[in-house]
Amino acid sequence: MSKTLNAYRIKKIESLGRMTAMTQEEMLAGARTVAAGLEAMRAEHTQLLAGLAANTDHEHEKAALVRKSIDAIELGLGEAQVMMALASHLQSVEAEKQKLRTQVRRLCQENAWLRDELAAAQQRLQASEQRVAQLEEENKHLEFMASIRKYDSDITEENDNHRSGQTDNKRDDPMVDLFPDDDHEDNRNNKSMSPTPPSQFAQQVNAGYEIPARLRTLHNLVIQYASQGRYEVAVPLCKQALEDLEKTSGHDHPDVATMLNILALVYRDQSKYKEAANLLNDALSIREKTLGENHPAVAATLNNLAVLYGKRGKYREAEPLCKRALCIREAVLGRDHPDVAKQLNNLALLCQNQNKYEEVEQYYQRALEIYEGKLGVDDPNVAKTKNNLASCYLKQGKYKEAETLYKQVLTRAHEREFGTIDDDNKPIWQVAEEREENKHLQKENAPYGEYGGWHKAAKVDSPTVTTTLKNLGALYRRQGKYEAAETLEDCALRSRKEGTNQANEPRMNLKSKLFNALGINTGNAPHQ
Repeated sequence: MSKTLNAYRIKKIESLGRMTAMTQEEMLAGARTVAAGLEAMRAEHTQLLAGLAANTDHEHEKAALVRKSIDAIELGLGEAQVMMALASHLQSVEAEKQKLRTQVRRLCQENAWLRDELAAAQQRLQASEQRVAQLEEENKHLEFMASIRKYDSDITEENDNHRSGQTDNKRDDPMVDLFPDDDHEDNRNNKSMSPTPPSQFAQQVNAGYEIPARLRTLHNLVIQYASQGRYEVAVPLCKQALEDLEKTSGHDHPDVATMLNILALVYRDQSKYKEAANLLNDALSIREKTLGENHPAVAATLNNLAVLYGKRGKYREAEPLCKRALCIREAVLGRDHPDVAKQLNNLALLCQNQNKYEEVEQYYQRALEIYEGKLGVDDPNVAKTKNNLASCYLKQGKYKEAETLYKQVLTRAHEREFGTIDDDNKPIWQVAEEREENKHLQKENAPYGEYGGWHKAAKVDSPTVTTTLKNLGALYRRQGKYEAAETLEDCALRSRKEGTNQANEPRMNLKSKLFNALGINTGNAPHQ
């Protein structure tokens, strides 16, 4: 028995030695095998002990040895069970470790993703800050452009419209009131059109439709370049933007219509009327489809198209477009809205070129009522409309009615500048008529300067007063009142010279200020 037990122990030691070189699974399998063998040995020893107990007393020594062997077997079984329990625990620990490793990897991946998101967010924030800074600079630039407009003495909305009443040998553009030019008087006989001022350009494009954020910067740049006459820059910008918009939004989109309007007005300033008309018709179709036939933006496009036809002399084709735009604005804005009055002015001018004077008078008088009622008698549009109506009277030979309107404009300008009229404070037309009456009483009239600086009322930011002076002077000449005519013409000339002197310094620095407002180094700026 002792030999068997020794052999088992030796085998167990060898087995333990081999197990140190085994994997955990192999050790667990070996422990299970040993436990099964020990179970079998214990059963065998139990049977052997039972057999010895039935024999004589001489077998007590053998029974003690068997019991001792059984105890050793029990101890071995206990060790095997501990080893299996330990192996099971190690397996569960390893599984938990693998689970934790998986979680750590996932957390690392999430951390990397969050870092990427944070970096992208920081980039977007930086881009947004740059965009805000750019918009602030653009806003400053637009404010600057608005501030220098008052120095531009060349913006005269009705000079060309009334020139037929001043001289018989000059012929003006019949559509200047719709798209007034800002040319200097010396350049008016030039065949090419002057660039449209930025404020008018934007109003003609944007009326009734808000420019989206993605187009605002480009829109402002195109308007600026076009207003400066830099069409070689404005046209490619428009075309590229139009191509990008059609790719991203499709052709039938309001933004596409807006860009078509912008490009059409640039072409119009270049006298490319056919191309401009095609673009405006396309824009009109898009806006009618997307915004509805009675949208203010549709009215704006109709008006632009009507003006374009008018500039080409197609007054009959232009009139129904202008009337439709008027109907839309009346329906949307109300019959007494200032924009309705502007449309009435345009419609009156189209009818005037067709000699429909009765309708012209009705349109101008209604526009005048709207301006006086909504904007007040001192609004510049009141004086402009009165000049337009006076022009209509002149073409019909109604000189008395035209003269009355001219005097109303000058009288109101005098009251605004010099106060209530009395014997010591007379308007310029009354001074001119007194000089006409006294020309036979003395060989020389007193110098005009002795009558005060009335010409200062015709300031650089009030070109309508200067126009009225010239128009009434021309009317006096037709009536043979040459002294009165010379007085008014001298006053108009003085006002223009004074305005030019006041505006010279700001205009000399205009280019450098524009480049500075746009953030461009003037030293590297191209010569215009």
